[in-house]
Amino acid sequence: QVQLVESGGGLVQAGGSLRLSCAASERTLSNYAMGWFRQAPGKEREFVASINWTGGTTIYADSVKGRFTISRDNAKNTVYLQMNSLKPEDTAVYYCAKGKTPLVVTTISGVGSWGQGTQVTVSS
Repeated sequence: QVQLVESGGGLVQAGGSLRLSCAASERTLSNYAMGWFRQAPGKEREFVASINWTGGTTIYADSVKGRFTISRDNAKNTVYLQMNSLKPEDTAVYYCAKGKTPLVVTTISGVGSWGQGTQVTVSS
């Protein structure tokens, strides 16, 4: 079972930026899509962004489009989420996800492995 370890979360003021990282223990991660999901208190886990196995295709939730950027470095087995212009409504636990296929992963059912999550809190 691949291990995914997120880092980079924290407390930031509205309008600020954070960069999340997700390091994987498995070298074959480059064969799979990767994604980020988030879960706010009292809400269901939701899709944020995904990137296919080559890094050539990315997809974003409408709520973060234009503000967040997902990228990956297959040589380092790491995926990133650059978050700019953060809003209080972005406050959530952010989870790294490995897809079941090389294509983008946008649904919970398409996730093969989850990270433990990292807290992002945006103050107004």
